[in-house]
Parts: sequence; C-alpha cells; structure tokens
Amino acid sequence: MKYTVVEASEIANGAMKAVDVEGQELLLARIEDAYYAVARRCTHMGENLCDGRLDGRVVTCPRHGARFDVTTGKAVGKAKLLFMSTTPKDLATYPVKVDGAEVSIGLP
Repeated sequence: MKYTVVEASEIANGAMKAVDVEGQELLLARIEDAYYAVARRCTHMGENLCDGRLDGRVVTCPRHGARFDVTTGKAVGKAKLLFMSTTPKDLATYPVKVDGAEVSIGLP
C-alpha cells in the first residue's frame, strides 16, 4: 500500500521529518531532492532518530551515537555506552515516491 505523507515543499533539502504511517514510526529525509524513508527508532536502544543530527546522508542517534545511512538503512557507526561499543542492526527502509507535489511511502 502507498500512503501520502507530506507535500514535497514541507521538507527542506538536507532535512528530516518524523511521519507516522499505519502505526509505523518513520523518518523521512530529503537529500539532494531525493526522498528516503527509514524506521525512526534506533536499533540499538530505540531512541528517536529525528532528535538526532542529519549530516549529508548519515543520521546520528542522539543517545549513544549510532550512525545510519538514511539512503540504505545501513548502520555505518557503532553505538557507544560507557566503555562498550556495539554495531547496531540496520534500519528498515521503505520505498518513497514523489508524484507532483505529494510524497508517498510504501508499506508492505
């Protein structure tokens, strides 16, 4: 199923936005006029990634610093807790389609 979530003009280039679709908490990012959707919760301890920082294609979790490429969902940096570090699981990704001014996300 495809769900319209925002208008394209609502997200600036290099920005991200929290969206909820059918009970799924997602992060929608706009990078170089392309849109990407990934799960919004860090796979390490569930922190809201929208509270983190987006630098280029990489979002950094505000809690323990895990880093994810929003274009692929791949974990690209470890989470650090005290003296330990761990590699988090990759984020789930979702297809995004822009149709005119509308941005839609596909869910299984």
